[in-house]
Parts: sequence; C-alpha cells; structure tokens
Amino acid sequence: MFYYVYVLQSLKNDTLYIGFTENLKKRFQEHNRGLNFSTKTFKPWKLIHYEAYLNEKDARRREKYLKTSQGSRLLKRMLKEYFYNNKLKYI
Repeated sequence: MFYYVYVLQSLKNDTLYIGFTENLKKRFQEHNRGLNFSTKTFKPWKLIHYEAYLNEKDARRREKYLKTSQGSRLLKRMLKEYFYNNKLKYI
C-alpha cells in the first residue's frame, strides 16, 4: 500500500493545496465534488504533483514539510517549468 502527498491547483483562482491520502483517486474526486470543507470554494481542482511513499510517517512528514515556507520554495523549484508555462509566480 502506498501513501500519497499531493498538490492540487484550483482552476478557479490558481490557489494551491497540499494534502495527504491513502487513496489518491478517491481523494481527488472528493475535492472536486466539494466534500472537503477547506477546498470546496476553490473547485474545480487539477492534480499537478504527487509523491508516493511506502511508509505513512514518511508521507505525513513530507506533507508537513511542503506546507512550510522552505518546503514551498522547494516545490516551486521542483515545478519551475510548470509554474513558468502557466504564468504562476507564487505558491
């Protein structure tokens, strides 16, 4: 079984959301159906990045890190071409 850390981008206003799940497909559908309180006002969402981990603690640690300012900068560097091509200059 894998544990996923994922990054979504709102097609409504380019907001980014970082999350963790055991079932990426199901969780992504929940976000787009408006079943998540914190993301429903920004739907629809597009999945722009995910990472898979065998260990749950590793995945949760990564999610927590990506939500920090240092993690946000790393994510911006990792997805530099995506953000450049989509004219997004922030995270």
